[in-house]
Amino acid sequence: MDLATVNALSYEDFVDAFGNVVEKCPLVAAAVWSKRPFATLTALEAALGEFIDALPPSGILRCHPDLAGRDLRDGTLTRESSEEQAAAGMDALGSEEASRMSRLNEEYKARFGFPFVICARMNDKAAVLRQLSERRGNVREVEVTRGIEEVKKICRLRLHTLVLTDAPKL
Repeated sequence: MDLATVNALSYEDFVDAFGNVVEKCPLVAAAVWSKRPFATLTALEAALGEFIDALPPSGILRCHPDLAGRDLRDGTLTRESSEEQAAAGMDALGSEEASRMSRLNEEYKARFGFPFVICARMNDKAAVLRQLSERRGNVREVEVTRGIEEVKKICRLRLHTLVLTDAPKL
């Protein structure tokens, strides 16, 4: 849809369309609806980012599923997460990789109190495993900041799949 259509959406339609740009957190879309009209896609993205920054950080991180976790195996991921994880190869882990991923996910959650968040669309399974292994050694403040950055990357990519860019037509 184009930006004029986005700006004309009712509250319900806006939340329906953008309610999962931040995983399972329609509150974000609901909160920025009142900021319409958005002059550009960048302005919409900025409004979402500002609201994300105002939220308790670990809460928004808890909305994300484990990578290659139970939700993927059970088929209960959101459509967006399912596509993103599949693109990164999370649905094609060998048994040893799956076991390692599960163990690292549990260690990460035990250490930080929220799931490991990484923009799967910008990584492959080797990069995800490497980052998960490395990042679990960070201090909590670093991981909260990094996790929020990753949430914003995911949000940005999801927005760009929903809204036509601001680029002029030739």
